Amino acid sequence: MAGTFETVGVVGLGTMGAGIAEVFARAGLAVIGVEADPAALERGRGHLEGSTGRALARGRLTEAERAEILGRVSFTTSLEDLADADLVIEAIPEVMDYKRALFTDLDRVCKPSAVLATNTSSLSVTAIAATTTRPGRVIGMHFFNPAPVMKLVEVVRTVTTDDGLAGEVADLARRLGKTPVTVGDRAGFVVNRLLLPYLNHAAVLLENGLAGRDDIDAAMKLGAGFPMGPFALLDLIGLDTSHEICEVLFRETRDPRHAPAPILRELVTAGLLGRKSGQGFHCAEEPQSPSSEEKPSAASVAVLGEGAEEFAARLSGAGFKIVGTEDAELVVALSRTPVVERAVGLPHPDRLVGLHLVGDQVAEVASTVLTSPETARIAVGLLRILGRTPVPCKDRAEFVVDALLYPYLNDAVRMYESGYASVEDIDTAMKLGCGYPAGPFETLDRLGLETVRDGLRALYAEYREPSFAPAPLLDQLVTAGMRSIRDLPS
Repeated sequence: MAGTFETVGVVGLGTMGAGIAEVFARAGLAVIGVEADPAALERGRGHLEGSTGRALARGRLTEAERAEILGRVSFTTSLEDLADADLVIEAIPEVMDYKRALFTDLDRVCKPSAVLATNTSSLSVTAIAATTTRPGRVIGMHFFNPAPVMKLVEVVRTVTTDDGLAGEVADLARRLGKTPVTVGDRAGFVVNRLLLPYLNHAAVLLENGLAGRDDIDAAMKLGAGFPMGPFALLDLIGLDTSHEICEVLFRETRDPRHAPAPILRELVTAGLLGRKSGQGFHCAEEPQSPSSEEKPSAASVAVLGEGAEEFAARLSGAGFKIVGTEDAELVVALSRTPVVERAVGLPHPDRLVGLHLVGDQVAEVASTVLTSPETARIAVGLLRILGRTPVPCKDRAEFVVDALLYPYLNDAVRMYESGYASVEDIDTAMKLGCGYPAGPFETLDRLGLETVRDGLRALYAEYREPSFAPAPLLDQLVTAGMRSIRDLPS
C-alpha cells in the first residue's frame, strides 16, 4: 500500500523539514517543499544542499546520486501547489495554533484522498485532526533529528484514524529505510514521554543539590551507558523545546514530576537555551577543570559491607593500609542504600562515606550529614587511583544512577501496562530514538525485576513521590516469581 504515496509535500524547511524532504527524495519520491516566504525557502534549499553536500564529501553519495536527490525536490511558497500530493507532512514550529491553522488550509487545498501528517513531537494529533473535514486521513509521522540519519519514525494513530492507515504509513516508513513504531495519541508518544521526565528529574536532583551537573552527566554516561548525560542532552535538544514538552506532558497527565523543573524555567526565561544560544546548563566555551591525580593523604582505610574483602584487596594492592574502623582515617561502606545509620555507630562518623560501584567505571561517593569535606576529598582521590570516575553525591535513596534510572524503567512498565505500546516497540523506540545501548525492558531484565522494584520502593519511601511507587504490574511480576515481563502469557 505504501506504493500509493508517490508525491509528498513537506511544509516547513528548517533543519528538520529539509531533512525529512531529503529522506523522501532519497527513497525516490517526488517532493514539494513549501516555505512561508522566498527567504525561508532559500534557507531550506540551503539546508538540503548542505546536507547532501556533506554526504558527498564523506563518500556516502556520488555526484550523480546527489543530483538525482536534489532533482526530485521542487520548492514553492504556495500551499496551492500541494493540490495533487498524496501525502503532506508539516514540520513547522511546535505551536498548536500554527499547526491547526495550517491543517485547516491543507484540508481545503489537498485532494480528498491525501493523507495529512504532522511531525509534532508531543502535541495532540487528535486536536490537529479535528480542524479538518478528514480526521480519518490525519496521522502523526514523527521523525527524529537529523532525519536522514535517525532510523526511528513514530507513527501516531488517533481514535478517528481510518482503519489500515497507520499500517500504510508504517510501510511507507520502511520504504524510506526507517523503523516505524506505531502508537496511540498521547503526549510525547513513546520516546519523549519516557525521555523528558528522566531529563526533568535530573534537573530537579541538580537543583536539590544531590550531585553536581558534571557528576550527574558522568554518572549516566559512564554508569548507565547512555550516549550523553542528561544536561548535555538537554542543551542539545534545546531547553525551550524541553520545557515545552514537559508542559505538554503536565497538561495531559497532571503528574507533578512532569512539571518543568524551576531551574529549567529560569534558564529558558533568561534566554539560555542550550547549544542554539551558546549557553544552557553548559557553556559553549566552558573550560574543563583537570582532575586531580594526587594520591589521597589517607594511608589507612577500613572497608565495610558486601564485597568488602575483595575491595580491600584492591586497595591494599594500590598501596593503602587496611585497618579496623577505630584506626582508619577513611571508612568506606560499600552499599546500594544510604549509609548514615552505619556512620552513627562508628567511633569517628565523620570519616565514613558510602560507596556504590556502578558498572566498571563509576563509583558514587555518598556523603552523610556527618561526613567531613576532607573525608569526601580523600575518597574521591582514592577512587581515581583505582581507575574509577568518582561521582560525589548526598546520602539519599538510590544515590544518582539508580535514582534516575529506576523511575524511567517504571514509566516504561506503566506505558506497556496501559496497552499503549508493546514491549518490543518501546525498546526499539528508545534504542533508535535516543541511541541507548538497551531498551528499558532489556535493562529491566539485566538488572532484575526485584532489584528495580525494591529500589523504587526505597525512592517512594524517601521522596513520597507517587510516580516512584512500583507499577502494579512490576509488583505482580515479582510476587509471581517471574524474571521478565516477556514471560507474561501472550
